[in-house]
Amino acid sequence: MKQWFKSGSPWIWMTGGAVSISLISVIGLLAMIAGRGLGFFWPSEVTQFEMHRGDVKETVIGEIYDREMVPVERLKAANVDLHGFTGEEVERLLIKTGNREYVDLDFRWILATDIIEQSTPSQLAVFERSKNGNFYGYIESVVKDGKVVAEAQKLIELEQLVERAVELNESALDLQNGPIGHINYDLERLRLKEKALDLKGELTHEKVAEFEAQRKDYREQYLVLEKELFKFRDAAKRDQVIVKDMRGELVTIPLYQVLDVTLPNDMGLMAKLGHYFKQIGKFVSDDPREANTEGGVFPAIFGTVFMVMLMAVIVTPFGVIAAIYLHEYAAKNSITKMIRIAVINLAGVPSIVYGVFGLGFFVYMLGGSIDQLFYPEALPGPTFGTPGVIWSALTLAILTLPVVIVSTEEGLSRIPSSVRQGSLALGATKAETIWRIIVPMASPAIMTGLILAVARAAGEVAPLMLVGVVKMAPTLPVDMNFPFVHLDRKFMHLGFHIYDVGFQSPNVEAARPLVYATAFLLVAVIVALNITAIGIRNHLREKFRSLEH
Repeated sequence: MKQWFKSGSPWIWMTGGAVSISLISVIGLLAMIAGRGLGFFWPSEVTQFEMHRGDVKETVIGEIYDREMVPVERLKAANVDLHGFTGEEVERLLIKTGNREYVDLDFRWILATDIIEQSTPSQLAVFERSKNGNFYGYIESVVKDGKVVAEAQKLIELEQLVERAVELNESALDLQNGPIGHINYDLERLRLKEKALDLKGELTHEKVAEFEAQRKDYREQYLVLEKELFKFRDAAKRDQVIVKDMRGELVTIPLYQVLDVTLPNDMGLMAKLGHYFKQIGKFVSDDPREANTEGGVFPAIFGTVFMVMLMAVIVTPFGVIAAIYLHEYAAKNSITKMIRIAVINLAGVPSIVYGVFGLGFFVYMLGGSIDQLFYPEALPGPTFGTPGVIWSALTLAILTLPVVIVSTEEGLSRIPSSVRQGSLALGATKAETIWRIIVPMASPAIMTGLILAVARAAGEVAPLMLVGVVKMAPTLPVDMNFPFVHLDRKFMHLGFHIYDVGFQSPNVEAARPLVYATAFLLVAVIVALNITAIGIRNHLREKFRSLEH
C-alpha cells in the first residue's frame, strides 16, 4: 500500500474521478436546463376538468403544468374541504387556464378530490394571441367579411385567415418601423440641425424656410404612408372567430390579435414535431411580448452578440499592446512587478465595481463631456451621457483586460529568444520583429485570451444593469438609419432577460419555462462564440507552426 501511494496512482485516480464528476455534473445541469426549456415548446394536450367543490360545479380547461402531493393536514389547516378524503396526501395539479380577460389568474391549483371527470376532448383549440396570453375553447364559427363560414370549411378557412392576419400585421409593423420610422428619424435630425444653427447664431430666414420646406415634404410622405398603414390595420381587423370558453359563454376574438391556432388533442406525432420546431423558431426570431413572459428573445440575442463583439474589438488591441510593452519593452524592475500585480488583482475585482466605475466615468464624465462638446443641440436630453451599448462594451473590456494581458504575455514568453535575435541579425528593427514575427507566433495565445474574455463577458449581468442593458429596448443598435450603427442606444441582453423574467415577472408560473429556455440559449450563444474563436485560433496555430521551428 505504501509503495502504491508513492507511485502516485491514487492521485491520478483521484484527479480523474474529480474531472469525471465535474463533467457529469455539467452535462447533467445542461440536460436539465435543455429538457425543461425546450420541453416548453412541445404542444401539450389540453385537458377539460369537470369540478365539484362544495355546492359549486364548474368546468376548467387548460394545460397541466405541474403536479405535487400535498399533506392532508396542511390542507385541513387552511380550511379546505376534502369531501371525506382519508388518505395522508392528496394530489394537486397546476393548470394553465389562459383566458385572462375572464379568469382571475392565468394559473390555478386544483385538487384531485374536486375532479369528477377528466378528459382531452377533440376540437379543443388553443389560440396564441399577441396580448392577454393564450385562449382555450371550442370553435363555434368563423366570420369572414361579415359572413359566417360553412361548418365543413371553418377550420381550413380559419387557418388561412390567421395566416392572412399575421401577414398584414407584419406588413404594418414593417411599414411602421421602416419608412415611417425613417421619416420620424429624419425629422428629429432636422430639428437638431436647426437648433444647432440657432445656438451658433447662424440660423437665417433662408435656412428657416429651407427647414420648413423639408418638414412639409416629410409630412406629405408621412400622410401617404399613414394611409397605407391604416389600410393594413383595417384589413387585419376584418375577420373574427367565435369561441365557446370554459364558462359556456361565446367570445368573439378578432383575428388580428391571433398569432396561431392549434388543436393539440387532434395532432399526430409529425404535426406536433412541425409545430414544435416552428415554436422554437419563433422563440429565437420574434420580439418579446407580455412583459417578456411570452414571445421571442431575438433583441436579447442580437444585443448580447453585438455587445460581446464590440467588447472584443476594444479589448484585444489594448490587451495585446499592454502585454507587448510589459514583456518586450518594460524594464525588469519593481515598477513593472507592481504593474503585473495590479493587473492580476484587477481580475479579482467584483464585476459590480466595474459597473459603478463605468457609470461614473464613462457615462457621466466621458459621455456628458461628449454631449457638451458635440451634441449641445440635443441637451438637456442626453445622447452619450446616458447608459448605452458603447459604455457597456468599454466596461466589460476593462473587466476582461487582465485576462487578455496575462494570456498574451504567456504566449510571448513561450517564443524562443533565438527567434528575436535571428530577426534582428538579419537587419529587421525591433518593431518589425514584433509585428512580423512575434505577434503572429503569439496569435494563438491572444485568441485564447479572447476566448476567456468572451466567455466571461457574455455571462456578466451586474455591471450591465448600470451601463446600458434594459428590460425592453424599442430599437436595435443597428438599423437602416444613418449612421446605421448607433452605439449610444440601450440594448437587451440574454443574461438580464433571465433575471428579469425569473425574478421581476408579473406572472412567475408562465415565465418559469422561459427562464430555462433563455438560459439554455445563452449557453448555446457562448458556446457558438467560443467555437468560432477556437476555430480561428487553431487555424492561426497551424498557419504559424513553421515559425516555431
